[in-house]
Amino acid sequence: MQAIILAGGRGSRLDPYTRILPKPLFPIGDKPIAEILVHQLQQAGFNEIIMCLGYLADFIKLYFQDGSYFGLPIRYSVETVPLGTAGPLRMVNDLEEDFLVVNGDELTTLDFRALYDHHLAMKADLTVAVQKKSVSSSFGVLETKDGQITDYTEKPTINYWASMGIYVMNKRILSLIPENERFDMPDLVQRLLSEQARVVSYESQDLWFDIGTMADLEKAKEEFKQLKLL
Repeated sequence: MQAIILAGGRGSRLDPYTRILPKPLFPIGDKPIAEILVHQLQQAGFNEIIMCLGYLADFIKLYFQDGSYFGLPIRYSVETVPLGTAGPLRMVNDLEEDFLVVNGDELTTLDFRALYDHHLAMKADLTVAVQKKSVSSSFGVLETKDGQITDYTEKPTINYWASMGIYVMNKRILSLIPENERFDMPDLVQRLLSEQARVVSYESQDLWFDIGTMADLEKAKEEFKQLKLL
């Protein structure tokens, strides 16, 4: 089984720290985020990792090298211009029929093997790991029609499904990704839906952090320490 780690972004929300260190190498305990991810993938039965790199690529290549220290081969695909979160996938050679894709700044307890097996069982073109989130409005929300108020809800809570930035896909959909131009995962999902492809979800209640700010990083450290996962 193959897994692709997307680790080419600049991590602009964590500027200026990411000017000197790529976000996947930010430490959680005594290991970088990406090393924790590599270990989890290896434990889940994945036997090859491809890292899609861009910004500060040499730092990541120097740390992981050929992967032998981590117990599985690691190879690299390096973009010369930013290609977004889906664009780099078109550059990867020698992919298996189905493969996992995960952002390099993910910290989660998700069972990657269960996600992969769900994708195969559903015979999906793309499977998206999702988690239920809620947001509370600070305002009263009105519904109107023809200038008349038809409903009023005071500070409602809205529930929605959030993408965890973790996917399993079949390589046949790679032809829908344009070559050598920026293309993000939401663009790919929209294109698949327009093509009436089979796009399914995998619902997760697992611990999950998208490390976007230093506050996220500190909270992730504390949560994972409490669970004795570091």
